[in-house]
Amino acid sequence: MTAPLRDRLALCNEVLAPWPFERQCAYAAALGYRGLEVAPFTLADDPCTLSEADARRLAAIAAGHGLAISGLHWLLVAPKGLSISDPDAAVRGRTFAVLDRLVDLAAAMGARYLVHGSPAQRNPLPGQTPADALGRATEAWVHCGERAGALGLAYCIEPLSRDETRVVNTVAEAAAIVRTAALPGLRTMLDTCSAGATEAEPLPALIERWWPTGLLAHVQLNDRNRRAPGQGDDRFGPLLAALQRQGYAGWLAMEPFDYVPDGPGSAARAIGYVLGLLEGAAA
Repeated sequence: MTAPLRDRLALCNEVLAPWPFERQCAYAAALGYRGLEVAPFTLADDPCTLSEADARRLAAIAAGHGLAISGLHWLLVAPKGLSISDPDAAVRGRTFAVLDRLVDLAAAMGARYLVHGSPAQRNPLPGQTPADALGRATEAWVHCGERAGALGLAYCIEPLSRDETRVVNTVAEAAAIVRTAALPGLRTMLDTCSAGATEAEPLPALIERWWPTGLLAHVQLNDRNRRAPGQGDDRFGPLLAALQRQGYAGWLAMEPFDYVPDGPGSAARAIGYVLGLLEGAAA
């Protein structure tokens, strides 16, 4: 039986940076979160220096507070100089090595998915066409999907708004790549901030259309104003209702970018708002 949505709420951990990881876990658990979606750059200046033992230790810290490490996101922020669209073979080689390492670390942490956003590291370079950048990015995503699938993980292409990237802006564009690759480990996901700004359909309609296809694996919640859900004009009740109707079985990760009044306050506001909607719907 699928766990209820209230038991699959995760917090993107950079919201609580620069707190130490154990303090992040203690605070998130006290608020009622059940998972942390981890940005690797919060763990080390170069996340590739982390060992599998380090990954298992972090998972144990989270578990000690009743949390799972649900997944990884913001994959290519560190180290600097990475790109999946760069024609330079040396840059792509370094980037592939980082991605391979992050997939392995995610598996060691017990994560279920990785979210590939990182718009700056997939955008076309000066003089490069968007088509060429997309082709090279697709090669990277297929490579990561193969590795993730072998470890039982979902590697998710994140559609991002057009003001962030020219490479994959809609769920349909990401889904086309996933369908063509036909790999169990390669999927797409929905970020409500980007989708609200870019998609032609309302968010509930996107869930109704895409969740039954099996191509969608994850949802991140944030307002189009980049704050936490409940801190803007977007209304998330209809989206949550659609997720429940479809039997959504993934995590729901809170990913604000603009922290009001601050990171801890934003994290608290997000879960309070979402839990209130879920409890109201169940009444």
